Amino acid sequence: MNNLRVAVMALLVLLFSAVNAVDDRQAEVRERGAEVMPFALADTMHVFEKMPNGGVQRVLARPGHADQIAPIRAHLQNIAQQFETRDFSGPAHIHGDSMPGLAELRSAAKGDLSVVFRELSDGAEITYTGSSEDLRAAIHRWFDAQLSDHGHDASDHHQHHHSH
Repeated sequence: MNNLRVAVMALLVLLFSAVNAVDDRQAEVRERGAEVMPFALADTMHVFEKMPNGGVQRVLARPGHADQIAPIRAHLQNIAQQFETRDFSGPAHIHGDSMPGLAELRSAAKGDLSVVFRELSDGAEITYTGSSEDLRAAIHRWFDAQLSDHGHDASDHHQHHHSH
């Protein structure tokens, strides 16, 4: 019985340590994100929706925070232009240079990765289309890493999205 109690306590300590590590990582990402993103993370939501051909990244102003829409649009339009030239320095700064999927996105040939910006009524979106299964898988890994790092500031879907 004592061995079981010790094992359970050890497992709880490990679990608590893992949760703290995730919380610390998300706090670091939030801090570095503020250096790159001109909008308030707490007032916005990042949505990463995987699609069969790649995926859609949306940044949306939370209800009551329409003042975030213009900075969202400006930022996403700017990074879409950077991504088109394979400049992923913003995400590398926020999430780290070894972020899953990032190397493949950086090295994708011009015709193999399409990056398209679009304004939405409550923010903006970037659609990523990969020409190969490997590139589409890299986009999905990249989305998963961002979802993990942004925590409650991100989602893999959005129920009340309104486009224009």
